[in-house]
Amino acid sequence: MVAVSEVIRQTRHREERSDVAIHVFVQRHKTTESKTPIRESGLPHRLRTVRNDERKMRGKLMNNISIALDGPSGAGKSTLAKKTAGHFGFIYVDTGALYRCIGLFALRNNVASKDRENVIKLLPKIKLDMEYDEAGVQRMYLCGEDVTDAIRMPEISAYASDVSAMPEVREFLLKMQRDMADKYNVIMDGRDIGTVVLPDAGLKIFITADADARANRRYLELVAKGVATTFEEVKNAMILRDKNDSERESSPLKAAEDAVILDTTELTFDESFKEICKLISGRFNI
Repeated sequence: MVAVSEVIRQTRHREERSDVAIHVFVQRHKTTESKTPIRESGLPHRLRTVRNDERKMRGKLMNNISIALDGPSGAGKSTLAKKTAGHFGFIYVDTGALYRCIGLFALRNNVASKDRENVIKLLPKIKLDMEYDEAGVQRMYLCGEDVTDAIRMPEISAYASDVSAMPEVREFLLKMQRDMADKYNVIMDGRDIGTVVLPDAGLKIFITADADARANRRYLELVAKGVATTFEEVKNAMILRDKNDSERESSPLKAAEDAVILDTTELTFDESFKEICKLISGRFNI
């Protein structure tokens, strides 16, 4: 078995100590002996040093490739980014999941999504864990609880949109995201990756589709998970999210000037995936 565990921690926000941390565990298995993540803290110092050297060399060989995938909710960014990252052996970073976690935390603490003052007060209490298994499946943990499915509920979309409009929240997560791109080869998806988070990304792709197509994709995704909702509920939540994301003052949703626009309305998932792979292979000669 060959396993690589990556651990990234960011524990400070400005001058205040924060308990927020992002742990990224990436495993590549050649056998099926174990599916349990191996944490770096449990490895001998010598082995940790060897792995650090391997990462540095890998980063030099790949020249720290960073790819930004932006677009509105339901455009297929996350699914496409995850599969593409697995195809090329990069780390996939779903930044939207981070904001959803903060939105869920605010909701559970009875703080209104637009209550900026009290949302900011919650930030030092938040701990985020992001884990990936050998299949590339991302799991989000909020203060130790797996909230992967909970953060995809329609009401959390509205919360995520509101808290992500707060400059303090975006700054709170910004350095974490950039640190990952500095150290690893990443495919990062969100709404302002190419314009704010990674303005110097080697490739920027803006993925879009019409509202009906996006709503239907999200609706089918939720139904498959057993979530009780309707197409209209999902579509209305998506339209509101689009409006909030596009009109917010801090890092609004928009395509970077040098981004490649990919409309997936009439494309199947496999067709969209192939188009993205072509863009990456052509840009980086890989």
